[in-house]
Amino acid sequence: MALFGTDGVRGLANGPLTADLALTLAQATAVVLGQGRIAEARKAAGKRLTAVIARDPRVSGHFLSAAVEAGLASSGVDVLDAGTLPTPAAAYLIGDIDADFGVMISASHNPAPDNGIKIFARGGVKLPDEVERRIEEAMVGEKLRPTGGDVGRVVRFSDAEDRYAIHLLASLPHRLDGLHVVLDCAHGAASGVSPETFRNAGAKVTVIGADPDGININDGYGSTHLEKLSAEVVRTGADVGIAHDGDADRCLAVDAEGRVIDGDQIMAILAVAMKRDGRLKNDTLVATVMSNLGLHRAMAAQGIAVEQTAVGDRYVLERMNEGGYSLGGEQSGHVIMSRYATTGDGVLTGLHLCAEMARTGRSLAELASVMTVFPQVLINVRGVERSRATDADVLAGVQVAEAALGDSGRVLLRPSGTEPMVRVMVEAASHDDAQRIAEELADIVRG
Repeated sequence: MALFGTDGVRGLANGPLTADLALTLAQATAVVLGQGRIAEARKAAGKRLTAVIARDPRVSGHFLSAAVEAGLASSGVDVLDAGTLPTPAAAYLIGDIDADFGVMISASHNPAPDNGIKIFARGGVKLPDEVERRIEEAMVGEKLRPTGGDVGRVVRFSDAEDRYAIHLLASLPHRLDGLHVVLDCAHGAASGVSPETFRNAGAKVTVIGADPDGININDGYGSTHLEKLSAEVVRTGADVGIAHDGDADRCLAVDAEGRVIDGDQIMAILAVAMKRDGRLKNDTLVATVMSNLGLHRAMAAQGIAVEQTAVGDRYVLERMNEGGYSLGGEQSGHVIMSRYATTGDGVLTGLHLCAEMARTGRSLAELASVMTVFPQVLINVRGVERSRATDADVLAGVQVAEAALGDSGRVLLRPSGTEPMVRVMVEAASHDDAQRIAEELADIVRG
């Protein structure tokens, strides 16, 4: 079974994800990423490779990061320990200091007992599948064993957070003066840097979910639990609420009435703003097949093309890189602004969303009205083979549903990549219609 998933290595900390595994993975990473023209040139000049490491606040992050640091340093890699920082901060810093690679210890929006190891290549980009495969193979091969002065050093990256915050502020097209923002940091990695940066951008800031204790990350707060944020925005009379997840690579929002603004709506707002300012490359947005039909309609009305990818921010980023596009993301709140980031960045996204509010003087609800969200129903049909999605009777049912919906909705069947399950998604003009059609299709899939 492959060690790497769609977002690095994840699992129960001290379950499958042990300190031994982390150390061996780090040693193998040093072997594989120590190859290549640039790495060889560094070594020929008598320089060691350099890696940045950061983590979210999970209590298990300490022993896992220590194991990774041990594996890297014992393989001759100098390590800059950035401490607790968001995933996009780690990715940015790799490029900022011209490090050879970096490691983020986080399980993102997963609960506290889980953790993960995500490896970034030079420039802060995610590793290609082929490189991940080579690292897995190297885990059972010969390791590097430098001695004496060739062993790597581990030092504190003391100005890591400041560098990231300065980068965020420098990206802003407009200050946030006059805005009252409620931030929900999910007791996660952005609990320090996000409130500080929003305040330095000029906003009045109220903060919730910013007291990490190592075990409360994502627990009732953050982008997967928006109820407290909505209530706090309404209670304080704030203009907007911004929610991150545990490693702050996501951003969702709520308007002044406490209504949720999802990733599709955020992308629509940013795409319109970037097109207006001449910053939307080829007037194109990259989104996944799960993005709402309303996003496609809204972008077409604005003269913006939408390119679709499979679900997963890595596929969005691949398409953005292929086409040189400047904006892409997912309904879940992974939004990538490639001029400033190599991955989804929840703090960056929230800042730019608020900057558009401040620049236009319009409320978030007014900005979000550029897009009409079609009611969406998703049913996970478990215990069926993935091939059911393409069986003749299922395809016939899809055709009937599509004919009934016409141009007022759509149907999407997605087999799971990890378990025997088919996801049935229906969008329609009304929630009742979407629910009814989704249930009918789910029954057909069950057989």
